[in-house]
Amino acid sequence: MATIESIQNAYIDYVLTEGSEPKSVYIFAKRNEMSEAEFYQFFGSFEAVEQAIWAGFTNKTIAEIKSQEVWAQYSAREKALSYFYGFFELLKGSRSFAIYSIKKQPRGFTTPRVFEPMKTAFESFAEDILKEGIETTELTDRKFFSKRYKDALWVQFVFVLNFWVNDNSTGFEKTDEAIEKGVNVTFDLFQRSPIDNLFEYGKFLVKNGGI
Repeated sequence: MATIESIQNAYIDYVLTEGSEPKSVYIFAKRNEMSEAEFYQFFGSFEAVEQAIWAGFTNKTIAEIKSQEVWAQYSAREKALSYFYGFFELLKGSRSFAIYSIKKQPRGFTTPRVFEPMKTAFESFAEDILKEGIETTELTDRKFFSKRYKDALWVQFVFVLNFWVNDNSTGFEKTDEAIEKGVNVTFDLFQRSPIDNLFEYGKFLVKNGGI
């Protein structure tokens, strides 16, 4: 009896063995001793299989880091770092598939379709921790811009993902460094800065200084 997990595992094995996705669901199903109907009971296409695999990486990472006893004590910055480190630690076990999947995606400024469900899960997670950060005043609530914080984190995530694909350092230590520096710089931008003080001073002068 086919399951979501068995189909995903069989798909990963197929693409890594053959170097490309199956030419048809019929061929894939026959090779894995299932019917086409069983496949379509869970997925509508091979793209949907890949989407579920990537979304699964994110959902599993989130579940694991939230189960840690120290999770509730983390700041928003620490929660973001925990996700990034956890995701790429998990991805090590599926590096060959990840590289295969990433390298066949079209280049451009839009999110590849195969990453869309993963992005949805990531943004939901990001919105929650960023909201907490704003409520605790760890992060600055900026009109219009606060809603875009999650987009900045997604851009950072995609950057690290592509960096990891090309990282040949021992234990991917360069990726860990990229995570630390990138996430910290991003969160520094989310916090109050001298520019915010200057902006507030400017508003004060306009309102009270006769400017």
